[in-house]
Amino acid sequence: MLRSEGKDLCAFCRTPPPYSDKEVIKRLKKLMDKGDGEAFNTLGLAYNRGEYGLAQDYRKANELWLKAGELGCAVAYLNLGNSYRLGRGVERVMKKAGHYYELAAMNGCIQARHNLGGNEYEAGNLQKAMKHWMIAAKAGDKNALEWVKQGFMHGDVTKDVYEDILLLRSHHERKNEMRSDEREEAAKNHR
Repeated sequence: MLRSEGKDLCAFCRTPPPYSDKEVIKRLKKLMDKGDGEAFNTLGLAYNRGEYGLAQDYRKANELWLKAGELGCAVAYLNLGNSYRLGRGVERVMKKAGHYYELAAMNGCIQARHNLGGNEYEAGNLQKAMKHWMIAAKAGDKNALEWVKQGFMHGDVTKDVYEDILLLRSHHERKNEMRSDEREEAAKNHR
């Protein structure tokens, strides 16, 4: 937006920011009419938190998250899994929480992968928990890395596996440090 000469416009739709809570809801519903899973997820979060002038309604949030997940929003399945884990708007059922965490993880949600590790750990399945945490740690989840570290210290993870995870993490960190918009734009123009 620095290149837009100070205009406060959305980078995607080039419209000014919403001026009221009603405008936020109106824009979300417009995106929802187009089948945007992220919009369903965002409105679900608003109902979950009671934001934008909406009354807090966990059941409505869960309905929206289910639809968002079906439309491909992995984080919505994570949110729905959290609802079942905590019993928000639904009966507390860990098996259903795990089901939605699995759907989220299969769609690339690293936090869901971490939560699957936690579920397995609580169920007494340490090896399965470590597998989930190792996947999450390799993808950049710092909390999962801490669990893998604890597993290494207690002999549940081999030194080679732990070092591979650390090496991969440091490679990702270096790669992210070198990333810049200008470099990516130059690479596109070069092709």
